[in-house]
Amino acid sequence: METDRLGKGLAALISSNQVDNSSSSFVPEFSIELIEPNPYQPRMHIDPNELIQIADSIREHGIVQPLIITRKRDSDRYYLIAGERRLRASQLAGFKTVPVVIKDSSPQEMLELAIIENVQRQDLNPIEEASAYKQMQDEFGMSHDEIAKRVGFNRVTITNKIRLLNIPEPVKEDILNGKLSEGHARALLGIKDKTSLIAAADLVVKRGMSVREAEALARKISFGKGSSTRIWKTTDEETNKYSDMLSRKLGYTAHITKMTKGGKLVIRYNNVEELNDLMKKLL
Repeated sequence: METDRLGKGLAALISSNQVDNSSSSFVPEFSIELIEPNPYQPRMHIDPNELIQIADSIREHGIVQPLIITRKRDSDRYYLIAGERRLRASQLAGFKTVPVVIKDSSPQEMLELAIIENVQRQDLNPIEEASAYKQMQDEFGMSHDEIAKRVGFNRVTITNKIRLLNIPEPVKEDILNGKLSEGHARALLGIKDKTSLIAAADLVVKRGMSVREAEALARKISFGKGSSTRIWKTTDEETNKYSDMLSRKLGYTAHITKMTKGGKLVIRYNNVEELNDLMKKLL
């Protein structure tokens, strides 16, 4: 993922040649015992096998990129801002010290930088990412537009990601475990009944359905088999291509359905704000 897509990110903290001494200082050997976990760390799970691989690499090559830490208020200890896997792997490798950049950071900046690092490395699953954005909204009073500007996405993307938190817990577990993708989850959000949504998710996982098949299932559950469905035809490759092209163009899920005579186009939106945004694009 390109770094310029996510604000200044870690490039604002570390350059290849120097560290900004006005707000940061580099320490080549810093005691691991003085570093505490980031209380705003968005990642919920780290693969143990991945830590072993990183530890092996650190033993052989050392730590190439410093960890970023900030001083804990009224204490001689420090909070980790970025580099959780490197810290855990260093402990696993038996290291007593690690290279760090000490940076003055507020709680909001600690969360923002942790999110930016993880998203840049594609380390967060959809639920972890959504939870982090929700925390920025609830704890720091940031709007979806403000969050979008800080992490380099558009507002609609942030809104859609936060909506994932409305999914029932059993379905969240499927996402956390990698059984369902973000696309599957967003498709199933169209099912309003909680029990039906959980059952649909289970069916999607068991049958290995694609996102488009999950969307069709959600529509079937939400709207039932009305008499008009008898004249629907299975969409062909060309129709699916046009649906995908229109979805990418608008930034909203679009469905083109072929029927015996003609067809229909459905574009999904979730609130008045998204409808206004959609109408601007269409008009």
